[in-house]
Amino acid sequence: MHCPFCRHADSRVIDSRTSDDGSSIRRRRQCPACQRRFTTIETASLSVAKRSGVTEPFSRDKVVAGVRKACQGRPVSADDLAVLAQKVEETLRASGRPEIEANEVGLAILGPLRELDEVAYLRFASVYQSFESLEDFESAITSLRVEREARGQEARADDVDSGSGEGRVGEPSSAGRDTSV
Repeated sequence: MHCPFCRHADSRVIDSRTSDDGSSIRRRRQCPACQRRFTTIETASLSVAKRSGVTEPFSRDKVVAGVRKACQGRPVSADDLAVLAQKVEETLRASGRPEIEANEVGLAILGPLRELDEVAYLRFASVYQSFESLEDFESAITSLRVEREARGQEARADDVDSGSGEGRVGEPSSAGRDTSV
């Protein structure tokens, strides 16, 4: 790291700290030549290779802008979209590669968007996956229904396993109980 004051070719790291979200490292440095101190912030780059061959830095804002169109008129807040973009970035960074295909960004969006809002998911998927017929929509809707039913069955099984609900053994039922004062 070159000193920004005297342009000396080296510097010594005095202190290092990660940012709150863990995406960058703040380093306090000192130049051995002029003894002045300065701060650097280091981040791991994540680039997106587009179909046209152009490479650009990953942008959460672009993810939010693309998903916002699918969420138009839906009960999805700006905070929900920011969390979705963060999940997408975390998923992509977890791959460990510094450059990813634009197609992978879209695939990374589909999962969190499906959890956030099924209608927005269908809108986004219809464009992203180039739905060409009603059968494509029917297939996607069927898949969502099957997934929802599976989640419902898991939740009911969890309720039975945990003994939640009225009528548990050893507890009085509210049926027939007079609650008037």
